Amino acid sequence: MNMFYVLNGRKLKRYFFIAIALVFAVGIIYTERDNITVFAPQQPAAIYSVPTDKKVVALTFDISWGDKRAEPILNILKEKNITQATFFVSSVWGQSHPDLVKEIQEDGFEIGSHGHKHENYSKLSDEEIRKQISSAHTILSDITGKQPNLIRLPNGDFDKRVLQIAESMNYTVIQWDTDSLDWMNIGTDKIIDRVVSRTHPGDIILLHASDSVTQTHLALPVIIDQLRAKGYEFVSVSQLISQTESQGEAVQDKNSMDDSQLSAAEMSEFAMALGD
Repeated sequence: MNMFYVLNGRKLKRYFFIAIALVFAVGIIYTERDNITVFAPQQPAAIYSVPTDKKVVALTFDISWGDKRAEPILNILKEKNITQATFFVSSVWGQSHPDLVKEIQEDGFEIGSHGHKHENYSKLSDEEIRKQISSAHTILSDITGKQPNLIRLPNGDFDKRVLQIAESMNYTVIQWDTDSLDWMNIGTDKIIDRVVSRTHPGDIILLHASDSVTQTHLALPVIIDQLRAKGYEFVSVSQLISQTESQGEAVQDKNSMDDSQLSAAEMSEFAMALGD
């Protein structure tokens, strides 16, 4: 009988030390959790804005067709002494308008890729996605002499697969937090109010310079003046990202989603805007 209790006592003692070791290990994992997660695989993500308290924002312009709107917008930026902005250029448009692409570059503005064909990449095969990004890369590099590393996908459409492929080709996918809705031509005043009321520090603002937008060049001067009056400075997307990284903060992003469609709230707001 005595032997029975001795054996169980030894077992209990062993279990006690095992429990202590487990508690100790869990404590280490908890206290070091931020460092441990660094080694976990991270899903590729698109950048919508960056976390900063500085009043800096990036004006971005998508161009995919036409030649009537780009020049007036460039003139406004020069007149307003805006030296930094980012243009996402469709390579098909770039092939047809190399002089305008070079003018954008010579004015000191950043040029990113807007893909090749203007279609939803999430509907394409892996091979076709790579072909579209690669074709645009080659064309834009040939025109500008500089290899782009930022891409805004046509229609803002992507899924995890598209993000992974873009990342594997050394591209960062850029979205936006503030959509001007200038592409819907909702009215100059509504475009101005929408941008000025929604802009926040670290914001990426979506505008267009294609011929389909008929009010952007009218709204842009007021947008610039009113944001400046609020203390905002204008930078390129790359500058926006690098400023945040230099402060040792992670770039804010969101999980992959399809932004080519408006939310229910956006649709409601647009419907009201049309009814005004």
